[in-house]
Amino acid sequence: MPDLLETVDDGIATLTLNRPEALNALSDEIRFGLVDALTRLGADPEVGCIVITGSGRGFCAGGDVKSMGERNARGFEARMAGIQQSGRVPALMHRTPKPIIGMINGVAVGAGLGLATACDIRIAGRSAKFGAAFIKIGLSGDWGTTYGLTRLVGTAKAREMFFTGDMIGADEAFRLGLVNQVVEDAELLEATLVMARKIAAMPRVTLGYTKKNLEFAETAEFQALVDLEAFHQARCSQTEDHKEAIAAFKEKRKPVFQGR
Repeated sequence: MPDLLETVDDGIATLTLNRPEALNALSDEIRFGLVDALTRLGADPEVGCIVITGSGRGFCAGGDVKSMGERNARGFEARMAGIQQSGRVPALMHRTPKPIIGMINGVAVGAGLGLATACDIRIAGRSAKFGAAFIKIGLSGDWGTTYGLTRLVGTAKAREMFFTGDMIGADEAFRLGLVNQVVEDAELLEATLVMARKIAAMPRVTLGYTKKNLEFAETAEFQALVDLEAFHQARCSQTEDHKEAIAAFKEKRKPVFQGR
């Protein structure tokens, strides 16, 4: 079986990390597969939402520690190039116009936490656990984890998690704002699909511009953001879906969006 599974159904693309025996620790097949899939799906007009999850009892245990010695032996330059390649995944997740939901079904540790924080929305099963954990194997962190965790939980808690490597459960993750919802494990798939269907049914051109606004708002100066919002709002006002929404409002009916 491949290390990364991909399905597309009713406007929802699902990417499943598929190394359950290793709690979906990252392999090269997963890394390169995610880059390829996110690039394709981000440009696919038939896709309105992307879900990322893991098979078995883990979301993602981060880097494969068993193979780290071999990768380290390749030398500094090769090791840095490999880490930069991995960094393309969260970078693509931030840039893709498709909203991404993380369906967190177990541990999300190290780079797995980075993968989770790069999602736009996270829905966790009750058994989910989160940890930076890099420090416990003598590493400082990658996959944009410092960026994502700091912005979601704040600098004080992010530093605590990075410096100690301690794990937190799903309920604390919800309290901190790391996840949007916590549901019972048996309800995780359906809760995620409810959210994914709701998002995928929205006007897809507008979804893309909305995500660009939100991404820019993370670091932008206010006037630059206002100017970008004006450009995107004007662009969206010319879409067929906006015209359909106006007609539906006047006719007191539910709009039918076509993604254009």
